[in-house]
Amino acid sequence: MRYLACLIAACAVSFAADEKPSPSLTIYNQDFAVVRQEMPLDLKAGTTSVRVTDITMHLEPDSVILRDPAGKRPVQVLEQNYRADPVSEALLLSLYEGKTIDFLIPRGEKQEVVPGKIIRSGYVPHSSMAMNRYGQQYYQAQAYAQVSEQPIIEIEGKVRFGLPGTPIFPALTDDTILKPTLQWLLTSDKPGPLRAEFSYITGGLTWEADYNIVAPEKGDAVDLVGWITMDNQSGKAFEDARIKLMAGDVNKIQQGQMYAAMGAAEAVVINGKMGMPVTEKAFDEYHLYTLARPTTLHDRETKQVEFVRAANVLTKQLYIYDGVKIDARYNGWNWETIRNNAEYGTESNPKIWVMREFANSEANHLGMPLPKGRVRFYRRNDDGQIEFTGENVIDHTPRDETLRIYTGNAFDLTGERRRTDFKLDTRGQKLDETFEIKVRNHKKVPVEVRVVEHLYRWVNWDVPTHSDSFKKTDSKTIEFPVTIAPDEEKIITYTAHYTW
Repeated sequence: MRYLACLIAACAVSFAADEKPSPSLTIYNQDFAVVRQEMPLDLKAGTTSVRVTDITMHLEPDSVILRDPAGKRPVQVLEQNYRADPVSEALLLSLYEGKTIDFLIPRGEKQEVVPGKIIRSGYVPHSSMAMNRYGQQYYQAQAYAQVSEQPIIEIEGKVRFGLPGTPIFPALTDDTILKPTLQWLLTSDKPGPLRAEFSYITGGLTWEADYNIVAPEKGDAVDLVGWITMDNQSGKAFEDARIKLMAGDVNKIQQGQMYAAMGAAEAVVINGKMGMPVTEKAFDEYHLYTLARPTTLHDRETKQVEFVRAANVLTKQLYIYDGVKIDARYNGWNWETIRNNAEYGTESNPKIWVMREFANSEANHLGMPLPKGRVRFYRRNDDGQIEFTGENVIDHTPRDETLRIYTGNAFDLTGERRRTDFKLDTRGQKLDETFEIKVRNHKKVPVEVRVVEHLYRWVNWDVPTHSDSFKKTDSKTIEFPVTIAPDEEKIITYTAHYTW
């Protein structure tokens, strides 16, 4: 809210009971969210006690902010108490330890009320919440206590483990809470109503992006549809909420940092002709996606919204043969050890990767920063149906960047890599290594394969002899682009020369 509501004296006693201002959410794709909601307060001169129950199960108490959004009226929280122990059977048993209550016990076809003394309730508090704050050791101790602590009830002078029946408790006291509760002691310089802004960080809310890409029966101009999936496991429903989704790698310490996105700017609508259900804009070092209209997000609900749709996106299918297979036993080896070990890098990988590449640009009917998520690929069959052809995950991708996504291994293409010569001269500080790479095409059409080789022996190298032309893609990688006719085999040879 961007205003301070001032009621006239005749209406200043309290706000209407049926008023329920719409909340706003900024959900991060790191399993947390910032909740902002209007909080009608009826302040007294001096101190006012306020009890708030309209909160989530996973609120971070030290992230709470209570303020006048207009900045005209100071509100100070003298004391805040957060209680996350809603009433339960086990909790009530613990409150009556050492006392006698009634139990409803089955007796044949009837039920009988029998008094029993609670020797031990068996209640173990907050075991599930303690791990985040106190660590694994405390959590394990609490979990052990849950297993070992059983209720002990004395009935008619005899002690038994476990409850004899359904406990019947006296009426609840005013101190009993039915759900997580914040209790504030506020102070203000003058009495009267105030529409304050109440915000906090909570767990139990997250979102992710999913993309479906459909290719035609022939050709590579695909259709792309992107979905946002929101998941609410917070223990609270948000009705008619204004929802924003933050994409990016935000640093979040588990306990007590507030990264609320205060302030706003006008969002840019994508695909100007038709209002999209989600708009996007840059925000600080991240990207913010805003749902165009308020929506209700129920507790334990998964909701999906389409946020990008593009047709005739030009893509290219690539075949990559990276023939080297490094055994896990070499993990952690340094350069010198790798250089001197003759067996390193001699194992062969026969699989040829299938990859899909496309530009995230306006010229290619895209151009919106794409949040990380799962990409599923489909291709239309000659019978008109679409078939699933692979999936992978993309990272946050800015506009005008090129995406290259691995979708699986080619069935009709195989590779073979073997070393044919190895000469190490430690005195002359040089090494020569020769490889032969074979790529076979069993398709009915010619294919282009990019054969990737890694110069992993040392930092100083050159390739004095090679059967085919190559390009250097980085400081220790070369790539041979080769075209292979149907049912043919292409052989590539090269020698790498290292000096140190």
